[in-house]
Amino acid sequence: MTRNVLVTGGAGFIGSAVCRHLVTAGVNVLNVDALTYAGNLKSLSRVDNAPNYRFAKIDVCDRRAIAEAFASFAPDHVIHLAAESHVDRSITASDAFIQTNILGTFSMLEAARAYWLALSTSKREGFRFLHVSTDEVYGSLDGEGLFVETTPYDPSSPYSASKAASDHLVSAWARTYGFPAVISNCSNNYGPYHFPEKLIPLIILNAIHQKPLPVYGAGANVRDWLYVEDHARALDVIVRRGRIGEKYNVGGRNERRNIDVVRRVCALLDRLRPIGHPYEALVAFVADRPGHDLRYAIDATKLERELGWRALETFDSGIEKTVRWYLDNEWWWRPLREKVYAGERPGALPEGPQRAPDKEAGASAPASIGD
Repeated sequence: MTRNVLVTGGAGFIGSAVCRHLVTAGVNVLNVDALTYAGNLKSLSRVDNAPNYRFAKIDVCDRRAIAEAFASFAPDHVIHLAAESHVDRSITASDAFIQTNILGTFSMLEAARAYWLALSTSKREGFRFLHVSTDEVYGSLDGEGLFVETTPYDPSSPYSASKAASDHLVSAWARTYGFPAVISNCSNNYGPYHFPEKLIPLIILNAIHQKPLPVYGAGANVRDWLYVEDHARALDVIVRRGRIGEKYNVGGRNERRNIDVVRRVCALLDRLRPIGHPYEALVAFVADRPGHDLRYAIDATKLERELGWRALETFDSGIEKTVRWYLDNEWWWRPLREKVYAGERPGALPEGPQRAPDKEAGASAPASIGD
C-alpha cells in the first residue's frame, strides 16, 4: 500500500531533498511550508507536477491549519523538518527561532497527537512522527571523541538551544503520552539547492563572482559533512523502521576543517572554471562569530547497524557534485543572490564585551561564515 507522508519545511534545503526522494520512490507527499526567506518551490520543480505530490502553504505554528492538513491528507508518517536553521541569524534575530523551532514543534506535536488518537487501531500502530534535529544540540567537542545518542545536551547558540528545546518536547510527548515519535540528529548537510547563506554555497557563489571568501579566524573549526541526498535516504529509513522513542545520529564520517572545505572548493573551481589565478587568493579571514563551537563529529553506528543505512557519498565525490551543480544551475541561485541574499554577513554583534571565551578554544574559536 502506498504511504502518505506529510513533510514540514519541504521547500527548504533538506526538506526539498526529502520530498524529491519520496516522490520519486512513489510515496504520496504533502509538503507543508510557510515559504519564509529560505523556502524555495523552485527546488521542487522536478516533482511539482507529479500526481503523488502536493503543496500547502501553512505555518507550523497555525495549529488549526495543520489539523486540517492532517484530516484531509491522512498521513501515515510525518517528517518534521520546518525550522529556522542559520546560526548567524539566530544571534541577532532569535525571536523567529523560538517561535518556529519551539512553538512550531509544540503545535505539530499536539496536532499530530490528536490525529493519531482518532485513528483506527491498525492505523495508529503504524503511525510515526520523525523530528529532525541537529548535532549542534550537543555543543562542542575537543580534538577527540564523537557525538553519540546519549551525549548530554550543551547548546551554544540561540539556534541550537531552540532545537534542543524542541528535542526535549518530542521526547516528553513520547514518554508522557506514548506518542510514536523518533528523533534524528544530523551533522552539517551540503549539496544542491542549498540556500547561499551557508558555508559551501556561499564560497562557491562568491568565488564565481570573484568576491572575498570570508573565513572566520584561521578556519580551524571542524564539521562532519553529510551529503543531503544521503540524509534524505536516512530520514526515510528512520521514519519507516526506527524504534519509537529512540534517537538516531546521522553523519557522513567526513570531518573537515572549514579552511580545508574552502580550499577544496577553490581547487575544484580552479579545474572546472579557471580564471587565470587560484581562487584561494580570494580567501579573507574575518573575526569569529559569538559562541562558535570548535568541533562536531557524529557517530552514526546505531543507524548503520540497527537500520542498515550507509552514506553513499564521500566528501570528495559529494563536493564535486555540489560544485558542478551550482555551475550548471544559475537559474536557481541567481534570483536568490540578486533579490534575497547577496552574501552579506548576518550574526555580527556590535563591538565591545559580548561573551565568555569558548570553553575549548580560549578567546577565539576560528571558523567559516555560514557553517
